[in-house]
Amino acid sequence: MNKPADIRAEPMAVRVRRRARLVLVLRLAVLIALIAGWEFGVRFGMIDPFFFGQPSGIVLKLIDWIQNDTSIGPLWRQVWVTIYEAGAGFLIGAVLGVLCGIALGRNHLLSDVFSIYIKVANSIPRVVLGSIFIVALGLGAASKIALAVVMVFFVVFANAFQGVREADKNLIANARILGASPWQVTTSVVIPSALSWILASLHVSFGFALVGAIVGEFLGAREGMGLLIATAQGSFDSNGVFAAMIVIAVVALVAEGLLTALEKRLLTWRPEASALND
Repeated sequence: MNKPADIRAEPMAVRVRRRARLVLVLRLAVLIALIAGWEFGVRFGMIDPFFFGQPSGIVLKLIDWIQNDTSIGPLWRQVWVTIYEAGAGFLIGAVLGVLCGIALGRNHLLSDVFSIYIKVANSIPRVVLGSIFIVALGLGAASKIALAVVMVFFVVFANAFQGVREADKNLIANARILGASPWQVTTSVVIPSALSWILASLHVSFGFALVGAIVGEFLGAREGMGLLIATAQGSFDSNGVFAAMIVIAVVALVAEGLLTALEKRLLTWRPEASALND
């Protein structure tokens, strides 16, 4: 009895795998074309390597940093400092954003009271906040974590708040009719409904956490990838700037992969996009 379903499912799986391979090949082709165009542009004098660096020079710079350390210490140490600052800021900001978003989304009085203050705080330029944090908390990790928390909080808060407000009113009404308490309605109906909003914000907010940590290191730090970029910039080392950017991009891609895996695990009920498109 299951044969027809299996026969239909097999071509679907084959198409999904074929499309995944096609996407991977096209991505690699675009990357190779960009790098090759950049390299040949430098070699034939169409691109100034002083300002834009050179792919081969960037690779050599990364190898040199790995083998002989950077001008401010081992490369792995700079990467770890920035990951620690961004990761701590991301976790704290995400938790605070989710809690505040759910609380204000569920309570209209709290929303009316605190909304103006949240708007004012969100309007303050982050560079100004970074300077304030460095003055108040010093050149250590605390000031960078604080800036990363601010960068993450408002993104997650806005999505959590909107996700709570967009929860299905009929489901909430039915839960109340069945005798569910406000806490049960929040945990069993509202939060699952807002979960996709919250997880979508996490994909964006980790990048903001990295930005917060790096901007804080730019403003004042003893170590970290932001300081490494600032040092390379100060010595007009464009290859060093691009090499540090590549390392940061790799960190961001790894974090994105972990968040995607978490999203798939928590949203197992949601159909795959490829299946919907087919």
